[in-house]
Amino acid sequence: VVWNAETGVPYCNAIVWDDLRTVDIAAEIAQGEADRFRNKTGLPLASYFAGTKVKWFLDNLPSLKMDLASPEKRTKVRFGTIDTWLLYQLTGTKSNVKGAANSGGMFITDVSNASRWLFLNLHTGQWDEELVQAICAPHSLPMSALPEIRSSSEVYAVCSKSCGVPTFDGVPIASILGDQQAALFGQCAFSPGEAKCTYGTGLFLMMNTGEKIVPSTHGLLTTAAYQLGPEAPITYALEGSVSHSGSTIQWLRDQVELIQDAPESEVFARTTQHNDGVYFVPAFSGLFAPHWRSDARACIVGMTASCHKGHVCRAALEAAAYQTKELFDAINKDSHVSLQSLKVDGGGTGNNLLMQFQADILDIKVVKPAVMETTSRGAAFAAGLAVGVWQDVEEVHSLWAISQVFEPSISAEERALYWKGWQKAVEKSKGWIQTYDVAEDDTTSKPRGISSSNALSKVGFGATSMAIATVCAFALGVLLGGARKK
Repeated sequence: VVWNAETGVPYCNAIVWDDLRTVDIAAEIAQGEADRFRNKTGLPLASYFAGTKVKWFLDNLPSLKMDLASPEKRTKVRFGTIDTWLLYQLTGTKSNVKGAANSGGMFITDVSNASRWLFLNLHTGQWDEELVQAICAPHSLPMSALPEIRSSSEVYAVCSKSCGVPTFDGVPIASILGDQQAALFGQCAFSPGEAKCTYGTGLFLMMNTGEKIVPSTHGLLTTAAYQLGPEAPITYALEGSVSHSGSTIQWLRDQVELIQDAPESEVFARTTQHNDGVYFVPAFSGLFAPHWRSDARACIVGMTASCHKGHVCRAALEAAAYQTKELFDAINKDSHVSLQSLKVDGGGTGNNLLMQFQADILDIKVVKPAVMETTSRGAAFAAGLAVGVWQDVEEVHSLWAISQVFEPSISAEERALYWKGWQKAVEKSKGWIQTYDVAEDDTTSKPRGISSSNALSKVGFGATSMAIATVCAFALGVLLGGARKK
């Protein structure tokens, strides 16, 4: 989100993480070297990250360019991810300017969210001006336009009813965490080598690496996981991110109308005992980790005349498990840790066929926790630690419990056969797109090739997985931060 600090008015709608208009921007910045800044950022140059969105705003918004050209107005420009925007609103007061809710709020983020911008130097835990100017070139972005970086668990502010939500009056805001980092914390993966996989709109496998920054040579992200207080060290993680998981099932429902609701995908998938050689590679936005191929597109391969919608549903569900295995193998290679089980969460874990196949293809136990909303729970845990609801992570860990375990049930030969087929299918998806083209003057309409749910979101009302997860996590942090009052 980009807005004016004086008025509180956004320059345009928010732009979401899987918006494809920044693909060419990422390629332009990379100059043929996607890992150009990885030593500092831990990230490849890809459209996924916030820095490319900042560059898109700078390239395409005339009003923003005018304000940045003014010595006085450029100090009023603010860029922020959804956590920063929410905090600004919760700590601000009602604005009388049309198009604004509140103004004058705090302008901060935490280290976990900051680490996904392409602007953060992982080694210092602060914004790196060289990175900022290199990503934004030829534009000059003042460092005042970026939020202050704070820890993930501390009392940042206390809400007042002037923010527009009277019930929040006196409630401390005590945690900020990125979506997947909050899920890692909610799964109580506090020790190096512990990992979780979240099956949401996308799919995200993350492993705690402790205070050690572990560079990836297998297509993963090196990221800040959390920081429990201003004086605490930063805990880091390795992460693999996949753009389409649950959204693949949504595509079956909304775009091709193959199913009426998500649970029906499992019903139809169970009408065939095997995939019969059918594979679905859901590269609707290209392939993310570990491939990072923006030229890839979705494909269904291996069909014969006897295939039916049960095969397509099974292939769509199995795709999530195959993509998880790709990330799982990469994390094992980067970390030199062989995971013996995998904690899972997110909406996809409600599908027992997917969870069983996940255990089968990984050849390890898959563990579901008793509480599945781990992102919100992680933010709540961090807030509770900040205000003294719990004394330490050991006490928090005692609250975690198992609800179900899936054990591997297929032979090594069958597993190898499935995996070989998936690898062939992935190769078929690559190389479809050469360039990405949208109208030069189109700053508000839906980008081509993106489903309606992923179009530009109205600020504060964006129905995207990242926005919703962050909103829920942040709100739980706010609410639990007030638990001490009660």
